[in-house]
Amino acid sequence: MNIYRKEILMFDNDEQVNFCVVLNDEEQYSIWPQERDLPNGWRAEGKTGTRQECLDYIGEVWTDMRPQSLRRWMQENAS
Repeated sequence: MNIYRKEILMFDNDEQVNFCVVLNDEEQYSIWPQERDLPNGWRAEGKTGTRQECLDYIGEVWTDMRPQSLRRWMQENAS
């Protein structure tokens, strides 16, 4: 098991870890441990909390799973 997988499992099992909701340029959501630097291409969305609080928030706000580029293409090519 690589070190990154171990870290993910550690964060997954610890509700005391604070997470932040992150968003990429395609308007896709994820969560990230708050004390870690954000990965390239992602920005903080503004919501922080426990893992479950952040996942619940994403469940409320991410209602269209299509990437932004696909939504844009579909809108531009609608008949």
